[in-house]
Amino acid sequence: MAIIASVNLGLVLFDLSYIPWRDFYKRNLPIITQIYDPLKGIESHRDTENYLDTVDELIEQVSQTGLQSPQVEKKLEELSRLSSEMIDSNPFEAVNKSGTLEKIKNRMRDRVAVKSSKEAFSTFWSQAYLSKGGWKQEIDFFNNQIRRLIIVNYYRNIGENGEFIDDFWRIDLPFVILFGVELLARSFYIKRQYPSLSFFNAIFTHWYDLFFLLPFWRWLRIIPVSIRLDHARMLSLNPIRQQIHRGVVANFAEELTEIVVIRVINQIQGSIQRGELRRWLPQKEQTHSYIDINNINEVEAIGAILVKTILYQVLPKIQPEIIAILRHNIESTIKEVPIYHNLQILPGLDAMQTQLSEQLATQITTNLYNAVVSAAEDPVGAKLSSQLVQSFSEALGTEIQKKQVFSEIQNLVIDFLEEVKLNYVQRLSKEDMWKIIEQTKQLRTQPSVQPLEDKSSTMLVRREGN
Repeated sequence: MAIIASVNLGLVLFDLSYIPWRDFYKRNLPIITQIYDPLKGIESHRDTENYLDTVDELIEQVSQTGLQSPQVEKKLEELSRLSSEMIDSNPFEAVNKSGTLEKIKNRMRDRVAVKSSKEAFSTFWSQAYLSKGGWKQEIDFFNNQIRRLIIVNYYRNIGENGEFIDDFWRIDLPFVILFGVELLARSFYIKRQYPSLSFFNAIFTHWYDLFFLLPFWRWLRIIPVSIRLDHARMLSLNPIRQQIHRGVVANFAEELTEIVVIRVINQIQGSIQRGELRRWLPQKEQTHSYIDINNINEVEAIGAILVKTILYQVLPKIQPEIIAILRHNIESTIKEVPIYHNLQILPGLDAMQTQLSEQLATQITTNLYNAVVSAAEDPVGAKLSSQLVQSFSEALGTEIQKKQVFSEIQNLVIDFLEEVKLNYVQRLSKEDMWKIIEQTKQLRTQPSVQPLEDKSSTMLVRREGN
């Protein structure tokens, strides 16, 4: 069926190209025009055919009686008359070949060196011109340059519908019946395999075969033919299919990204303009409806976690650096005391000063750290610290919520979001989505790294690809 569909498509393409290429077929493969012209309602044009027949009669008469005979003169006068009629009636116009007539007139004017086309033909078909230029040479010019343009002219019959006759349907009808029967049989089979599927939907499972049934736009049959050849593994459409998919995904991803980002920014701007920024600030009493999913103040919880991490994890690790800084400051302070310069003459003073600075810095750092830890672990100290943080937050929130300060902050935030929209969202549209899709494809095709054994510690480290 794929081969039959290809043959049908070939006939369709030949039919579509026949009229534009008929001149080529007429000059080089006249047998094709003899067979196919009747299907297109094409026949020889009587005027141009009579013109060429008269030229043939002239050639025959010259061969019998010579160029200067009265019979030849009579034929030349007839050809002059027919030339004028051809120029006036333009038998090429009906089939959109007026350009061919212009070529004929231009070549004849150039040959005779006369500006008027009628005068050029009249001069050419005269005994004086043909005798002067040479009968053999001039008639060869006509056969090679003029006859080949006149011979391709034709007359095409018009049907009762006002359109040119086109009986290609006689060739196409057996193919249409064949593919129609196949489509119905396949639809019945699919319907039996899936009873819940309607017959209409069963037909549309192979929607592309419907192009075979259209009596117009037959060139669209290239779609079902390509799909059939792909199913028959006679043609691979995978590169085209992947390119189409990537193009759709790239365009969709670009537009979706812009829409999502702009929508989020617009939502934030709208919330700020509606005054919801004031609700995000800490208040003594929550007077607005706020949805709490866990009865926990997340900000305070996060602050507590950060405080514990700094106290028990970070500060012990940076304690040597803190001691070094304090020691340096203590040494610098001692050296600035005036009496210190007078005591430098005493032996061992420098070592004693260094030891004293080290002990003092260590003691200060240890005492401060212990004091901070004790304050954090002491319920009373923790409560006082919490009250301090709460008072600070309330005072900051109160000051920020003052009309002038809050309005200025709100305007600045809205302007900042607008700048983000104009600057960074435009960059999203300039991103090479094809490059991003290619990188995604490479990530998907990369094999996962197998577990490696660490010889030093005999530990298995598993690395998984992104």
